[in-house]
Amino acid sequence: MTADGHPTAPDVVDVVTLGESMVTFLPSRPGRLADVPSFERTIGGAESNVACMLAAAGHSARWVSRVGADGFGDHLVETIGAYGVDVSSVRRDPRRPTGIYFRTAEDRATDAHEVVYYRAGSAASAMAADTVDLDAVRAGRVLHLSGITAALSEECLDLVRELTAPHPGRPLVSFDVNHRPGLWRDADGPRVLLELARGADIVFVGDDEAREAWGLHGGRDIREALPEPEIVVVKQGKGGATAFDKNTEGLMCDADGTVTFVRALHVDVVAAVGAGDAFAAGFLSATLRGLPVRDRLRHGHLMAAAALTVPGDLAAPPARSHADRLAALDDQAWGRLRLGPGWTRTVQGAEEEVPTP
Repeated sequence: MTADGHPTAPDVVDVVTLGESMVTFLPSRPGRLADVPSFERTIGGAESNVACMLAAAGHSARWVSRVGADGFGDHLVETIGAYGVDVSSVRRDPRRPTGIYFRTAEDRATDAHEVVYYRAGSAASAMAADTVDLDAVRAGRVLHLSGITAALSEECLDLVRELTAPHPGRPLVSFDVNHRPGLWRDADGPRVLLELARGADIVFVGDDEAREAWGLHGGRDIREALPEPEIVVVKQGKGGATAFDKNTEGLMCDADGTVTFVRALHVDVVAAVGAGDAFAAGFLSATLRGLPVRDRLRHGHLMAAAALTVPGDLAAPPARSHADRLAALDDQAWGRLRLGPGWTRTVQGAEEEVPTP
């Protein structure tokens, strides 16, 4: 509070993320949920994942949300805060619980994978313009949102609509489509996601989810459906990612701007979870540093490789100098890189070694 009793304006940070985080229970061994005898507790949430990885990469980050006034809420706030994320704007709800979920050890892409959510009526689903600190939300150079939040409740959807609407002094809005059909209450989900994405400045979308949600095939069709954002990043899984950018120089130009493609890295995958959030964090980190689009994509791939080589959603990013050195490789050396578990670790006080292409 100021001397005259007015609230103090929130500190401006590099990135603000808003969304639900849940306590995640990872199985102690592979198998059906019915057969797993015990679980390890961790955390998961698209937006908090991005905040944690950006904070670990040296940026100032704030996570805004609501959690229950329960032990799981305590765990989320303490764990995310331990990454260096500002959690002072997370509000506690005495009537609604913190969301939790359980998943099996198998890859999410296989039929054997199971995930069970207990998030209906969660504290985060009550996020609205009058239940979150909007000043804290808007006090960032970048505001990162996702389609998951919009699917939680009508109140959450109205909030995301307000945050993506044109507004004087609005921060740069980053939006990860994150199409989750099971979360939407009706068939309007794809239409709403398209509407929200068109209001953002940076959009992340997988070509597979654009095909499923909107019936679009290929990056150029996606860009034509999203003409407003400054940059649309289309993720193509193991193939790579393409950025359609209005303003900066890229590898290839067309009438609508520039197109930059960067192939994905060869990665020895431990668990295919959290990679999309990590990619967004890497891209936004490079954006905040003013790096060219090609390097933004490369840093996205490097952050994704960090997440893919650990069992949980979150991974320690490589040291910035290490990542910069890898991102600066020529195309042939980049294409030969193969990264496995432990590749982000460096010896204290020693010069980082670039993995051998």
